[in-house]
Amino acid sequence: MTPQSLQMLLALALGFSFAGLCSSAYQLATSRPPSFNLLNSGPSPAAFAAVPLLMVAAPFLIMRNTLRGRAREGRRFEFVFLATLIAGFWSLMSGMVLVMTLQACGLLFA
Repeated sequence: MTPQSLQMLLALALGFSFAGLCSSAYQLATSRPPSFNLLNSGPSPAAFAAVPLLMVAAPFLIMRNTLRGRAREGRRFEFVFLATLIAGFWSLMSGMVLVMTLQACGLLFA
C-alpha cells in the first residue's frame, strides 16, 4: 500500500469518526439528535451556529438518514449507493482537512 493511499484511508476513517463524535457530542449536550432541520429556523444566530456543526457532522447524518430510510421506506439500492458515495466523499474531504491540521500542528507525521 502506497503512503498516499494509506493517508487517504486514514483521512476517510478520521472524517467518519470525527463526524460521529461531533454528532454524539451535540446529542449529549442538547438531548436531541442533530439534523438538517437546524437550518429551517430562518436567518437567526442559532442557524448560523449550526452551520459548522452540520458541515462536520454531515457524513454521519447522511448515512443515518439513508439507513433509516432504507429500513422504513424500502428505498432503492441506487439511492442508498449514491448517498453512501456522497457521504464517503464528504468524509474524505473533511478528514483531509483534519489530517492537514494535525500535520501542521506537529501531532501527525505522515
